[in-house]
Amino acid sequence: MKGKVDTATAFAPASIGNVAVGFDMLGLAIAGVGDRVIATRVAGTSLSIAEVRGLDGEIHPYLSADPEQNTASIAAQALWDARGDGTGLELKVLKGVPLQSGMGSSAASAVAAVVAVNALLDSPLSTLQLLPYALEGEKFASAAQHADNVAPSLLGGLVFCPESLYPSMIPVSPVAGVSSVLLHPEMQINTASSRKKLARGYSIDQWLKQQGLLGGFLLACERGDVELIRRTLIDLLIEPQRSSSVPCFTGVKEAAMMANALGCSLSGSGPSIFALCASQEAAKVATAMEQACRRFGYECQSWISPMNAPGARVESTK
Repeated sequence: MKGKVDTATAFAPASIGNVAVGFDMLGLAIAGVGDRVIATRVAGTSLSIAEVRGLDGEIHPYLSADPEQNTASIAAQALWDARGDGTGLELKVLKGVPLQSGMGSSAASAVAAVVAVNALLDSPLSTLQLLPYALEGEKFASAAQHADNVAPSLLGGLVFCPESLYPSMIPVSPVAGVSSVLLHPEMQINTASSRKKLARGYSIDQWLKQQGLLGGFLLACERGDVELIRRTLIDLLIEPQRSSSVPCFTGVKEAAMMANALGCSLSGSGPSIFALCASQEAAKVATAMEQACRRFGYECQSWISPMNAPGARVESTK
């Protein structure tokens, strides 16, 4: 008989929220960057955070270790309350995603936490069943319930996840030969504050045009139609409202498109900027975006990922 797991370490990747055409409904996982959470059974009945470490490996100067104020612990608590055995839990949170980066930082922590805690359960849930618990953490961070970062971080790849279909998440077929480039300028934007500034009303004409682009993009992915991706990867509603908060955005987007990207927009609320492009041109697109960003005086980092980048995983148990 399999013994009880006392400690589990899980990794959850960063993600691109909205993917230009799918505000709050479409997300894409990123390879090579993410958060880790170590969950351990301890004596007692409460959940605590032993430490939160930043990108430099040191104790994080900003993120709270209060379990009621951290996305990882909030998500973990939701799952443990529903499915755990009543014992205590201790978490260690190892941040790999920059804060307020538009890369799904809060979602990565929440997802890594529920995946780690799930490994401690006597009867672990399926990946799909973890969505509601991870969303509890994301809801705290962004003051809204949307799965466009949580879903791709959980499942990997490109995921369609409108609230009207919760708790379902629908993987979208990856397009062969297409990769994403994600550029992170060294600046921060608070997602909750950014959401509050968005317009609440749109005309029927605006709504129809954006819905047409979303439908066309999803069809393009399912059919592997690269040229249709180029025609539809356009955000008419949200990007115009948010782009001015990222001073380098216009220059970076122009550089990406000049390098033959299929499309380019903000990742989530920014400041990160993503492009989709032919895989063989991804390095060229990334270089062009980085150079443009630095011309505006911002240091930056970029990642190139396939459209089927893997989702969260348990790295070790004992």
